[in-house]
Amino acid sequence: WTIDSNLKLCFLMVNATAITADITTLAVDAIVNAANKSLLGGGGVDGAIHRAAGPALLEECRTLGGCETGEAKLTGGYALPAKYVIHTVGPIWHGGSEGEPDLLANCYRNALHVALGHDVESIAFPAISTGIYGYPLGAATEIAVNTVREVAGGSGLAVTFACFDDRTREVYARHLSSQPD
Repeated sequence: WTIDSNLKLCFLMVNATAITADITTLAVDAIVNAANKSLLGGGGVDGAIHRAAGPALLEECRTLGGCETGEAKLTGGYALPAKYVIHTVGPIWHGGSEGEPDLLANCYRNALHVALGHDVESIAFPAISTGIYGYPLGAATEIAVNTVREVAGGSGLAVTFACFDDRTREVYARHLSSQPD
């Protein structure tokens, strides 16, 4: 059994773009929240999503019992343009020797599995763990793009990387334009 190299490339191709945008304004089926373990709101993307979604999001999150690093949980989008919020907890960067790459890949992998299990056709991700959690942007972007290609390639899922500034968008665009291994 051999796989034609063109077929392999087809599976790895994904409809993904990087834009500079406020993730809370995107009209996609699901947005991903770079949450903390409590799922009860916080700073950065997490706080912005909770503020934009309204108090009903916090009420639903209280019923979920938190979330472990690398896992993902789904809620409604409430006042957001997105139908769903998929909450995932990224790893705090400790130099890369405490399993951070695998944990970060699991954030993307598990969020995508949740999305695909709920007939999501479009999803937006922030740059998980690259803010206050200190994950180096280049390394985090490579993991994000490779994991999205691995999980969503060939699925028809439209993936948007919603970047908080132009520098971040440029790093994502560079990784998206590179050929997969």
